[in-house]
Amino acid sequence: MDLQTIWFILITILFTGFFILEGFDFGVGILHPFMSNEDRERRTVINTIGPFWDGNEVWLITAGGAMFAAFPEWYATLFSGFYLALLLMLVALIFRGVAFEFRSKHDNPAWRNFWDWSIFAGSAIPALLWGVALANFIRGVPIDQSMNYAGGFFNLLNPYALVCGLASLSIFTLHGAVFLTLKTTGSLQERAMNLARKVWASATFLSATFTIYTFFETDLFQRLGVNPGIIPVFSVFALLSVIVLLKKNACGWAFAMTSIAIGFSSVTIFMGLFPRVLVSSLNPDWSLTIYNSSSSDYTLGIMTIVAAIFVPIVLLYQGWSYWIFRQRISPDSDLEY
Repeated sequence: MDLQTIWFILITILFTGFFILEGFDFGVGILHPFMSNEDRERRTVINTIGPFWDGNEVWLITAGGAMFAAFPEWYATLFSGFYLALLLMLVALIFRGVAFEFRSKHDNPAWRNFWDWSIFAGSAIPALLWGVALANFIRGVPIDQSMNYAGGFFNLLNPYALVCGLASLSIFTLHGAVFLTLKTTGSLQERAMNLARKVWASATFLSATFTIYTFFETDLFQRLGVNPGIIPVFSVFALLSVIVLLKKNACGWAFAMTSIAIGFSSVTIFMGLFPRVLVSSLNPDWSLTIYNSSSSDYTLGIMTIVAAIFVPIVLLYQGWSYWIFRQRISPDSDLEY
């Protein structure tokens, strides 16, 4: 296995981890205004992700940094071609972080309501745009022979990408609802359970629609870089099993299944891309691959040593934080946000 492949796998793991962990953050933020009209209950919902949301975003920063260092041509083409979409996503994430911090700085109901809906928008926009981005990765975008993006912003908003965006939005919302069933008590838990059951239907329908659409719109199933084996099957099984587990009040297993569905779906997309990283819709030979877009072997070798030291430390720290803050939260708890 060469260094380019190793770093492609690592970036896949980083993005997959981000989608799983930040996915329930997005879902909680999307559901936040709909969980209750009572201020203390809304604060309870926010506090379920209070210790985690900023740490989860580190996965995205690390993935972007790894992409920049390991595959600079991929990074340059992606950030130039997807500039407006990525800027919109970044602004939404910044506004979301500000909303978490500012919401409880004033007791005025209008003030808090404004920031509540800011949390909703700052969660829903990235949840939608990540699906749009991944769909364009595999469908292809206009990239010329010089590895430059030759299209415009609206090339990215094609029907296929929008279907994927709606699918990612619904799955993240389901993921967040199931997470709330694990972290809340009483009436909040019941509401989260009811929302999860309702969202499951749309998430399953949109995911199935995206899968069928992918068969006709892309070469993902005809030209898989690596045989995914039963990974896609596990993803489908996991998503279908969520509704059964929710009916049995097996919330922990339901959350595990939404995590598997998101994780295995992400891995399947990256495996289908391999060894490509960005498909050219103008000419398949102009697609970016892990070889024509990578840094030198020397650079990748140094990065591998650094990653081998620090990635396990980060994983241990984040695992410890999830263990420390594993308790359920009720409106009677001490609330920060």
